Amino acid sequence: MVSIVPTVPVPRRPLDAGRPVRASREWHAWQEWYENALGWACAPGPLGPQLLTGLRFDVLELPAEAGHSVLRRLDPRCPVALQGETMRLLVAAGSAEELPGLLDWLEWGALPLDLTVVGAGGRIDAPAPPGCPDPQEAAVWVRPPEPGCDVEPTLPALTALSAVGGGGGAPGLVRLVDAAATQCHRIRLRRTSAQPLAFS
Repeated sequence: MVSIVPTVPVPRRPLDAGRPVRASREWHAWQEWYENALGWACAPGPLGPQLLTGLRFDVLELPAEAGHSVLRRLDPRCPVALQGETMRLLVAAGSAEELPGLLDWLEWGALPLDLTVVGAGGRIDAPAPPGCPDPQEAAVWVRPPEPGCDVEPTLPALTALSAVGGGGGAPGLVRLVDAAATQCHRIRLRRTSAQPLAFS
């Protein structure tokens, strides 16, 4: 005689499995702040909400040490974020397409630089909004965006006005990229010269 043992189905994992409930609520509040207070597009990511690039801004990424050296060249209202050892400078949407040609024109194209840009179709981790506790390893704002203010006039752009210092106070993308590339190159040279020589 065969006995039938009733089986209980394995419980399904919740959508936020592995993510603390408190963090999920906080991240939902973060996403609402970005979408409602700033009008920025967000999407869920593995570590929380992410900001979509290429719509209202692109993001120039460089080592934090180099980034701190170029901060004074930015409009004080221009948002700047930091995640680990990477600084993220918000620049005008469309800058990602311009960067390779711009580096070539500035004669930086042949050199290896830790300088990249995230543009259309990209995303970055959303930093904690001002006043919100940020989880460990999260991105943070060095200069947070201002709710109710359009971000575009504060961003470095490749335009005739901003290239010569106009454009509503935003510096030209040309000058910013040249300064950022210079700082990245100096850091790379310093690190290379600090390495012991290997003799065979």
